[in-house]
This record gives sequence, structure tokens and C-alpha cells, in this order.
Amino acid sequence: MQLLPDPVRRLAAWCAVLLLVAGVGWIGVRLCGELRTAVTPVLLALLGTALLGPLHRRLVRAGVQASVAAGLTCVAVVAVVGGAVYIVVAALIDTGDEIIASLRHAAKSVAAHFGAAGTGLDDLAVNSRKLLGRFGSTAASNVISGVSVVGESLAMAVLALLLVFFFLRDSHRAVQTLRAVAPRGSGDMLEAVARRAFEAVEGFMRGTTVIALIDALCITVGLLILRVPGAVGLGALVFVGAYIPYLGAFVSGTVAVLVALADRGFVIALWTLGVVLAVQVLEGHVLQPVIQSRTVQMHPAVVMVAITAGASVAGILGMLLAVPLTAAAFGVVQELRTRYAAPSSAASAGPSTETPPGS
Repeated sequence: MQLLPDPVRRLAAWCAVLLLVAGVGWIGVRLCGELRTAVTPVLLALLGTALLGPLHRRLVRAGVQASVAAGLTCVAVVAVVGGAVYIVVAALIDTGDEIIASLRHAAKSVAAHFGAAGTGLDDLAVNSRKLLGRFGSTAASNVISGVSVVGESLAMAVLALLLVFFFLRDSHRAVQTLRAVAPRGSGDMLEAVARRAFEAVEGFMRGTTVIALIDALCITVGLLILRVPGAVGLGALVFVGAYIPYLGAFVSGTVAVLVALADRGFVIALWTLGVVLAVQVLEGHVLQPVIQSRTVQMHPAVVMVAITAGASVAGILGMLLAVPLTAAAFGVVQELRTRYAAPSSAASAGPSTETPPGS
């Protein structure tokens, strides 16, 4: 090893470190995949705790007991989430037949202008029920597995809700637990790193929720003015999609434009597209710089890579968890950089304060 030049030895050391980190990360991802039934509720509970922590702390400061405050917060979550799901499902049920009829009408219009391509769309719209019936036997064979998936999802949701309750109620014990498991002499650093990571996740969740609410209200009002069917349901879809940056906004906006095109025609679809783009410009140039100015700022390329990696690991759930976890990782890196850069900068600044010779 001594025969190699110094740059080569440094490169070899960095390669060894990268391979070690990649190996540990791969093993961690595999373990999380095998234990997803337990890991997923914990991660969702951490996100829920970061989002609901301010409400719980306000209730406690108002004189409400910690357990009662945590219970009230969880009840509020169930009410809000249940209401959002009800709004989406009810909107889809009420306007489903109308949207299908509008799609058939749009397909006939496309057939009149584009010939064979539009005829194919018309045939697909007309025969959609036959296609669903043809594949019904295949879907029926998977009913048992589908029921098991639904049962597993409900169990994880209930476990995540219970964990949110305990995390909120016993949040004051988190620092004591970290210090108890920390190696000797590293308690302060571990506490600081954990606080920075949680603050990053908390800021991301709080800012994203406020932005999602504003986006959903603006788009819902615009769709109601344009008389697009299912405007409330589409607004709820915008709110949910906002938790997946960039991709969620693109998907929810595309759905809104397609529904407007199918029911109200090309001109209203253009107006709907204008509303969606205006809201996105408002979000990118006003809301995010103002609301999320104190959170971890990540480059859009980093966000897209994180979403892609999360989707490849855990599908839609991975896309939802990827950005908050990346924000936490950025918070940890910033805290470590602050801690380890301060001594070196102080040491480099030390000689400049010495008295010059001969003065």
C-alpha cells in the first residue's frame, strides 16, 4: 500500500467508505422491505407526529392534559382524513357516470377530427364495460389476496394512529431515551442531530400542508367557477397529491384538465389548464419561498431522484416518504457540517489574530 501514490490511496479510502455506506444502506433497505408491516407504521407515525406536534403543544400549553391532548389530536386526524376520503369517493360516485358520458362524447369529437385514432377511442369508451366484464374473472380470482392487502393496510393505519398517540404523549421522553442509548460522550451530538432531522421533517410537513391547502382551495374555486364536474373531489386530489412534490401536482392537474376537456370542451379545458398553471406559478414563486423558507431547501433534481428511488423501493408509499426522509438526511448533514466545520474554521482564523512581528 505504501508503494501507491498518495492520491491513489485517498481514492481507495473514499471508495472503501462509499462501498461500506452503500452496503449498509442496501442491507437497511432490504430489512425495511422484509419488516415493512412494522416499519411503515413507524415512518407514517413520525410524519404524523411532525405534522401534528404544533397542535398538540398548543393544547398542552392551554392546560389540557398530555394524554387528552394527544387523543383529541388523533380524533381530529381521523375526522379530517375520513372527511377527505368521503369527499373524494362521493364526488367520484356522483359524477362518475357523467364523466364517462363526457369521455364518450369527447372520443366522438376526436373521431370526427382525427379519423381512425378517434374511432379507436370511441370504441374503447363504448366497450369499456365489456372490457371490465371480460377481465372480471381474472380480478375475481384475486379477491382473497386483495382482501388480505386491504386488511394489512387497515392494520398498519390503525397501528400508525396508535403510534402517533404515543409519540405525541411521550415526546418529552425522546431526548432521555436518545441519551440513554447513546455511546458515552456522544449524547449532545446525537440529540442535536435528532432535533435537526425532526425539525426538518416538521417544517417540510407543515409547509407542505399549508401549501397543499392553498393550492386545493384555489383550484377548487377555479373549477367551480368553470363548472367542471367533481370540482370538490378534484380539489381533494390536488391536496393529497401535493405531498408528492412535482409529480403529484402534475398528475392531479392533468386529471383536472382531462375532466374539463371531457365535460366542458376544449376552451374550458384551456381555462382549467391556465388555472392549474397559475396556481403552480403562485406556489413556486410565492408560497414555497415564503412558507418553507425556514425548512431544508433541496434542489428539484434531488427531489425527483428521491421520489424515483422511493417509488422503486415501495411504490406510492415510497414516493410519499422519500422527500421527508431526504429532508431529514439533509438536516443531519447540515448539523454535522456545522459541528465539524466550526473548529476547523476557528483554527484557521486563529493565526490571523496574532500580533505581527516588530509592531
